[in-house]
Amino acid sequence: MPTFTALTHLPGREAAEALCEACEDLTPEPVGTGIFEIEDGSERWEVGAYFTEAPDEIALAVLAVAFGAQPFVISELPEVDWVAHVKRELTPVRAGRFYVHGSHDADDIPEGVEALWIEAAMAFGTGHHNTTKGCLQALDRLATEGFTPSRVADIGCGTAVLAMGAARLWNVPVLASDIDPVAVDTASANVIANGLDGRVISIEAAGFDHPTLEQAAPYDLVLANILKQPLIDLAGDMARHVARDGRIILSGILTTQADEVTEAYRAAGFAAGLRDDLGDWSVLVMTRS
Repeated sequence: MPTFTALTHLPGREAAEALCEACEDLTPEPVGTGIFEIEDGSERWEVGAYFTEAPDEIALAVLAVAFGAQPFVISELPEVDWVAHVKRELTPVRAGRFYVHGSHDADDIPEGVEALWIEAAMAFGTGHHNTTKGCLQALDRLATEGFTPSRVADIGCGTAVLAMGAARLWNVPVLASDIDPVAVDTASANVIANGLDGRVISIEAAGFDHPTLEQAAPYDLVLANILKQPLIDLAGDMARHVARDGRIILSGILTTQADEVTEAYRAAGFAAGLRDDLGDWSVLVMTRS
């Protein structure tokens, strides 16, 4: 089945949301729409609509003019099994003591590593992105320094690679939450595949908003590899759910955004610790004062 994309951008979240909503009334109707902030300091938002038949280019042009957006760029995507393609392309990742691999490399694991089996799937976190790799390296450093948490949470867990890494390091139960039900299903499957069923518990939740997460607090360690604005929005909740002297590992942050996130967490009661920049991305390790 062919897939068509129609993408544009414009200033302001409210205008982007209104345009996104207007796209839903098009004929043919899109199978999905969405917006996200272009995090380059321009305060512009991208609007996307996805179709299984060619969209009405004239109607899209009219919408773009009506909402002050750039003209829609329409593309037809080739029919590709992207998961199979990614599996072929992904090579194992070494991050500290961790070795993240797919099933195609399961017979070639080096000795003395903590192997984590992650298949390409519809969730973030195969270890190849610098944010995931940086968080795994931060976990490795904490363990090397003798840090020993007993209560751990991974907020926005994606594939649960970070939650599983923590469970392997400290042999403690880890709660792994994500707002996306597909990610939660993917995380649960990965947990079973890695022999961690019962030690990593996958939960569908936004932030800490779940009875299980609330009851398990305060946490000695919280991982959150998401995005700048959700991290800033989470700072107050993080302070309420992290124990005194507890650690947090934050990523999903561009290097240009790291200072802003650091200041938000300082204001919430965290002391800045290690900052590790990998390419364009930063990983922050902070301690609740």
